[in-house]
Amino acid sequence: MKEVLIKAAMAVVAALAAAATSPSHAQESDGKALFLKNCAACHQPTGKGIPGAFPALAGSKFVQGKGSEVATVLLKGRGGMPDFSESLSDRDIATVLTFVRSNWGNKADGLSEADVGALRSALGVDPFGNSVMSNKH
Repeated sequence: MKEVLIKAAMAVVAALAAAATSPSHAQESDGKALFLKNCAACHQPTGKGIPGAFPALAGSKFVQGKGSEVATVLLKGRGGMPDFSESLSDRDIATVLTFVRSNWGNKADGLSEADVGALRSALGVDPFGNSVMSNKH
């Protein structure tokens, strides 16, 4: 009986360790939901964009490049892309970028909330204040 309990405990520990080292289904669905709410109108739900208007994120070398460069676009905007610094928290930006960088054939590492927060500070972008009245997009 003791041996069965030890084996069961080891299985639980192994499962918890595996869950801690890989993105959870909840994180994936949160990233997808954030993408659909904030990005899909322009970049399309498939990540393929609209040629000549909104760039594709699927298979994009830029999206799969330096995470800090991609996050900078969300924090400061670029070209016709608005910044999301007032409408998305550091956690939300990290979550949506992790989703984008690992879907549609993209194979890049995700970002953490701490990565985005440090970049926000380095860029001199005001801390996220959850401004309900933001009218940037």
